[in-house]
Amino acid sequence: MSPIRVLPQLLISQIAAGEVVERPASVLKELLENAVDAGAQAITVLLEEGGIKRVQVEDDGAGIAREELPLALARHATSKIASLEDLEAVVTMGFRGEALASIASVSRLTITSRTRDAAHAAEISCEGAQVSEVRPAARAQGTTVSVSDLYFNTPARRKFLRTEQTEYGHCDEVFRRIALARSGIAFMLKHNGRVSHVVRAQAGPERAAALLGDAFFTNSLQVETQVGALHVFGRAGTPQAAGERADGQYFFVNGRYVRDRLLSHAVREAYSEMLHGARQPSYVLFLEIDPRAVDVNVHPAKTEVRFRDARAVHQFVYHAVQRALSPSAATAPVSYASVGMERPIQAAFGLAQPVAAYESFMRAAAAPLPNAEKAPASAHPLGYALGQLHGVYVLAQNEAGLVLVDMHAAHERIVMEKLKANLDAGAVQRQSLLVPALFQAEALDIATAEENREIIERLGLELSVSGPNELSVRAAPAPLAGGDVVGLARSVIREIREFGASQALSARQNELLGTMACHAAVRANRALTTAEMNALLREMEETERSGSCNHGRPTWYQLTMADLDKLFLRGR
Repeated sequence: MSPIRVLPQLLISQIAAGEVVERPASVLKELLENAVDAGAQAITVLLEEGGIKRVQVEDDGAGIAREELPLALARHATSKIASLEDLEAVVTMGFRGEALASIASVSRLTITSRTRDAAHAAEISCEGAQVSEVRPAARAQGTTVSVSDLYFNTPARRKFLRTEQTEYGHCDEVFRRIALARSGIAFMLKHNGRVSHVVRAQAGPERAAALLGDAFFTNSLQVETQVGALHVFGRAGTPQAAGERADGQYFFVNGRYVRDRLLSHAVREAYSEMLHGARQPSYVLFLEIDPRAVDVNVHPAKTEVRFRDARAVHQFVYHAVQRALSPSAATAPVSYASVGMERPIQAAFGLAQPVAAYESFMRAAAAPLPNAEKAPASAHPLGYALGQLHGVYVLAQNEAGLVLVDMHAAHERIVMEKLKANLDAGAVQRQSLLVPALFQAEALDIATAEENREIIERLGLELSVSGPNELSVRAAPAPLAGGDVVGLARSVIREIREFGASQALSARQNELLGTMACHAAVRANRALTTAEMNALLREMEETERSGSCNHGRPTWYQLTMADLDKLFLRGR
């Protein structure tokens, strides 16, 4: 057995590099964070071969004094903290003082820097364990850090790097995260001499649109809540804009991008009543919190955090996002029809998308008039019914123009919210059926119904055994009594069989209630009277989250008069 020995400094740094420097994107992250901490107002990133050959970051920040350049490459040397108190209330992006030393141990690194008062710049280089003397150089105030030939001296690590395009994709994502978090800084990214991104210093929403696309901004809602020292703000994508992947989810804590299970869970829970299955919402959210209430010294890459009062933070974020996603139609902004996820129908026809122009109208329209039947369209945001289209859509007229409503999706949301309110109050109200509905059932279904009778009755269903292979529905939830009660009973039994009664009324309550509501909602090709259509519109205006059904699909869209005029080339 080998004796215990002290490892050489180079090997120590290379081991540390294994934790911090996973790929070129890791290098870029550390260099960008240093530039931000230096107070830069403009940052330029140059990449070659996806960052494998070179990663270079230039900034116009405070710079590093000539005599401090050797310390910049020393392990555990930093200007950002000096005591435990500083560490417990850290506000800078970096603080460990080991990133540059770790990067230098596995690459060829050069730092060129100049402070405001210096007569000229100074430069230092490092190749593995070999550190050069400080020498004069030429550049304006700020710092340039160039990292070339990553892992040139550790070929085993270099073999794990992916293709140029893959590594560039990771670098591009790191660039987006830092640029999203620091909208007051101008950024430029070049890859192999070609400009990939240029963003000026701008407001947060403009930066999100510039980096994530106008489609994200158009299909997202503002989140803004502050309670004491907690402040969350940003944009949350609409349920209708949800996709199959989670690559559009950005959460920042005190300006630092984090991947935190607690925060991700809080946001997912906020969408739980509008988004089921594997669909993933997009969002860009910023949480500001007292630095002493969050520990960022959890992971070497500083992408994980630990909150002092995790439950309070979870509930705060959950309620803030849920509130933004849950307005009724009476208070929601005007919705716009879309063809696919990326192309609003207005854009497809070359029409404008005027949202702000109707905000004042929506505020006024939220107040109902005493005589609704004789009131003008402006009395209600969704207006009054004109008729039905193929038994599927309700067409209505409001002050803005034409409203199109998917009657099944809208009624599904209304029924689910009623069921949820009843269940929260203790149990769903039941209505006895004049003639029990019989259906064939397997022995396991019958056993499930008998063993979970109390839970099933809480859901508003009364089932009884009518024969060896037969169950009967004797009562159904009051809002669902006129629907497919047999299909409803089968769905409830299937849910309890698969997930258990406790899960059905806790973690999967929204999925279960959504399934129940779907069985009760009005079906396509059912003719509605004008009074029934207007009643549906009024209930939508009074129902939370009525802009989307239980599966995240939209329930209504608005086409303005200006849109229709442009569609028919009026005024040209």
